[in-house]
Amino acid sequence: MSDRSQPTLVDRGFQLAYVCAYRAMRTYWKVRRPTTHGTLVILWNRGEVLLVRNSYVPYYSLPGGYLNRGETARDAAVRELSEEVGITAKAESLELVLERTHDWEGKHDHVQIFSLELPTRPSIAVDHREVIEASWWSPERALALQLFPPLRDVIEQRQARDPVPAG
Repeated sequence: MSDRSQPTLVDRGFQLAYVCAYRAMRTYWKVRRPTTHGTLVILWNRGEVLLVRNSYVPYYSLPGGYLNRGETARDAAVRELSEEVGITAKAESLELVLERTHDWEGKHDHVQIFSLELPTRPSIAVDHREVIEASWWSPERALALQLFPPLRDVIEQRQARDPVPAG
């Protein structure tokens, strides 16, 4: 992880490699129609959510990724938090808020989203390779963005549960 604010030329090369690899994976998924298993973590602090943008997709999502062989969803979530945004968490502190299998980009995508409420706003570090942005958003502003569909559902559920007081 790096706290650099701007990507280097090497970072741009990695971004291009991610785009190419992702396109190849989408082709594979359309042909094979596999079932994948991924996990994401929605971080909350002061009523705002941390969203990330990956270099290879046009929408905002959350820190997360696919499970490694033999890895639990919680353990994968903890690993991905550290790898993608430099945040350390304990697996038992994650609350499962959504589990769904849906058709997405040619695959049957089994996704688990865990929630973690942070008492203080952590320092965020992105690699400028896979993750090119990580920033805090109010739920209202986040819902105006292009989002990974299950993420939209989780934010809407939170809003319904904890409506913002009129003021």
